[in-house]
Amino acid sequence: MAQTLLIIGSVWPEPDSSAAGRRMLQLITLFQSRGWEIVFASSASEGNYAADLQARDIRCVQTTINSSEFDEFIIKLQPSAVLFDRFIVEEQFGWRVAEQCPDTLRILDTEDLHCLRRTRRRAVQEGRPFEPRDLLEDDTAKREVASILRCDLSLIISDFEMTLLEDLFGVEASLLHYLPFLLAPVGEEDREAWPGFEERRHFVTIGNFRHPPNWDAVRYLKQQVWPLIRQQLPQAELHIHGAYPSQKARQLHRPEDGFYIEGRAADAKAVVRSGRVTLAPLRFGAGLKGKLVESMRCGTPSVTTRIGAEGLSGRLPWSGAVVDEPQKIASAAVQLYTDREAWYQAQGRGIRIINERFDKEQFAGEFTDRLSAIRQDLRSHRRNNFMGGILMHHTTASTRYMAKWIEEKNRHRREME
Repeated sequence: MAQTLLIIGSVWPEPDSSAAGRRMLQLITLFQSRGWEIVFASSASEGNYAADLQARDIRCVQTTINSSEFDEFIIKLQPSAVLFDRFIVEEQFGWRVAEQCPDTLRILDTEDLHCLRRTRRRAVQEGRPFEPRDLLEDDTAKREVASILRCDLSLIISDFEMTLLEDLFGVEASLLHYLPFLLAPVGEEDREAWPGFEERRHFVTIGNFRHPPNWDAVRYLKQQVWPLIRQQLPQAELHIHGAYPSQKARQLHRPEDGFYIEGRAADAKAVVRSGRVTLAPLRFGAGLKGKLVESMRCGTPSVTTRIGAEGLSGRLPWSGAVVDEPQKIASAAVQLYTDREAWYQAQGRGIRIINERFDKEQFAGEFTDRLSAIRQDLRSHRRNNFMGGILMHHTTASTRYMAKWIEEKNRHRREME
């Protein structure tokens, strides 16, 4: 009998809109390759660009927050494991899973540490450097770490965030598993298909406009970085692609300045592959930056910040330049754009990062082994996480009655309509 994984999504995955959507499909593929049956549930509305999960033999279920119908659904399903897509989903459904299916393995996919992104953003808005101790006073950090403690295993996409959770918050390593992007290696055939230095034109950046770090980076480029680049390269163009551009974003479109807001890319890989240099001056954020991974997979060197490069290259040299001040970003971008030899060296470093840091076969095997080990002695695993048991006990006790009150209130409102 096949094992069943229930994924509870915060949204329906859109792999062409965000790195988070691509990450979710990687996880789905991993489990299916090991023979698991997948059920995907979400309380969100399905967007126009959502992946066709049913075509991948995945059962899709529309669920509701604060409804006992979910209890009935999961009792009937009896999944072997449940994967929560982000900590907010675990807050909404984790206690119900624990109550109705106590022997089911509970996995949290953090995507990235939301509290890290939030506190870094606040530091930028306040015009001061980010300090890790800022996290200790952040309410989102308390909620997110509590969610990690309540789960049997949390997937952490960045080794930087693994270290942060263990060293700053004291989370036991037994509750965490490092699982970055799962990628096929870049081979000689891939390299031969890439356009060369002379065939490529313009600067490029790509990313969902709804994601605050991306929108901040676009404005930062427009106001502080791009004018410096144009001073040295008057004919240069920057083409910014991304899903869901707002009216504010479109107002930044200035062809006369070489600044193009292009909107959603029909083929993101083709866009990145045609550019000579990717610009990603991210001032805050967390996790792994999909745009930079995509650039390396397309042979496109990049200029980014320390936050942009965080968790990607490890001890390996970067595929381009990592700098933080506007003048340094502009200088590095111009140098990489005009220096053929430096450009090819950067491209080679990107290939090495992908092949040595994101080998899907290695990480998929390690993850599968880890799941099997925990499931074989889940009771012992949970006994060693007494604090998580305390948090689940009190969360269930406090949340159960609030959820029932909300459900009854909603039922009464529907009857009155």
